[in-house]
Amino acid sequence: MAQYILVNDEFFLADQAVLKASNRGFKYGDGLFESMRMCNGKLQFAEEHADRLRAGMKALKMDGYALFDEYFLRQKTAELQKKNKFGGNVRFRLSIYREGEGFYMPTANKAGYVLESIPLEQNTYELNKKGLIIDVYDELTKSIDKLANYKTSNALLYVMAGLYQKQHSLDEALILNQNGLLCESVSANIFVVYQNQIYTPALSEGCIAGVMRNVIVKLGKTHGFPIVEAQISPEILIQADEVFLTNASYGIRWVMGYDKKRYFNEVTKSISARLNELI
Repeated sequence: MAQYILVNDEFFLADQAVLKASNRGFKYGDGLFESMRMCNGKLQFAEEHADRLRAGMKALKMDGYALFDEYFLRQKTAELQKKNKFGGNVRFRLSIYREGEGFYMPTANKAGYVLESIPLEQNTYELNKKGLIIDVYDELTKSIDKLANYKTSNALLYVMAGLYQKQHSLDEALILNQNGLLCESVSANIFVVYQNQIYTPALSEGCIAGVMRNVIVKLGKTHGFPIVEAQISPEILIQADEVFLTNASYGIRWVMGYDKKRYFNEVTKSISARLNELI
């Protein structure tokens, strides 16, 4: 069955060439993106995604960021779901790029977009049965700057960490910030359970301001899971009781091992159950 993408309000076949060689997202990584999930026909955390998307566009000085609101996200994802005749469980990626021509200095700041979708079988955030094996990638580090919290199209750091992950047969690789402290993983935010506390890198440490990260922090406050946003040394991984990763697509994944260390997942299971109550 043919699948479609949505490009600036027009449907195209997913394998059809639609972007020009002059596209700034391709030439300069001049853009950002948002990964989202629909469960049972409802786009999850649409307001949070819209808030982060607009904040990122504003930080990139793109015009028209106010148009990319919660209504836009719900409407366009529903249109693409219907066009592709998918069920109610779908993963979406919305890529935003600056449409202006020019070299490093764009001639205009108008935004264009591409919306893609992949059908999912599960209608809940299923916790992985087999725990992940992780390691720390330290060949490159992430800078702490005003764009660090947004999912920009400049993703070479994550590509290089992903290659490290593949070369070492890992399930995920952890990324450090410029100060050598834990930041995030290739595709997720990180949480560490240690001495009855849950720690996650503060936004000031340069990590992505993940929508699911924010949801989990709020869940912790509501249900009595003490979550501390802090500076975290990678050395804590040796002493930690549990480690789990979060993103908007899969929710929560628990980590089984780092080096020779093995982890439990009791706290992670409890938080995962609370998360699914929100669907």
